[in-house]
Amino acid sequence: MASNAPTASDKPVLHTYFRSSCSWRVRIALNHKQIDYTPSYVNLLKGEQKSDQYAATNPGKLLPTLEIDGNVLTQSVAILEYLEETRPQHPLLPADAAGRAHVRALVNAIACDIQPFGNLRVQQYYSTEAEQKLAWGRHWTTLGFVAVEAAIAKRGGKYCYGDSVTLADVCLFPQVYNAGRFGVDMTQFPSIVRVVENLQKLDAFVQSAPEAQPDCPPAIAAAAK
Repeated sequence: MASNAPTASDKPVLHTYFRSSCSWRVRIALNHKQIDYTPSYVNLLKGEQKSDQYAATNPGKLLPTLEIDGNVLTQSVAILEYLEETRPQHPLLPADAAGRAHVRALVNAIACDIQPFGNLRVQQYYSTEAEQKLAWGRHWTTLGFVAVEAAIAKRGGKYCYGDSVTLADVCLFPQVYNAGRFGVDMTQFPSIVRVVENLQKLDAFVQSAPEAQPDCPPAIAAAAK
């Protein structure tokens, strides 16, 4: 794990874990904007995020952390916004204020109303029983996807909002992967499924997938093929 203070001239360093959906969001955005970066792997299951070494970089002991431009940035949505503001190439927000608001609403619906319930530390606190944790994640994901599905059905096109990739797609893609792990019945969300099928054709999304990461265990990578 990288721990040295960054300098403005360094290549960005992303502290990441292959199955961290929040890290995945940032990987997608970096790939979409064609920003070269160095990954620093933090194994959540081994508790490496709780180490003094990592805590010196991110006191919250969470992923992701992005070291960029001499800054240490935390919280995936804040990182996504920073990248959008400082690297406007290949934009991930619409040009108009109303469009940006709609996209940000979808981002928050996923990042605030769905993802936290599937977070490793939340699930571990909730229960030690695997089936209970799956049911918990399935319940909250299904409930949240009802609102996301309605929003996409109303304003979506090829992607979550119209026909251009936005931050909403960046956040949705990993959440659908998690939905699969929780056993969510996706037949009730046809708009979401359609969007994800289109996103699966884009290199930025494929290259950022868990099974494509060097820290992904070979058995999991093989099962995904």
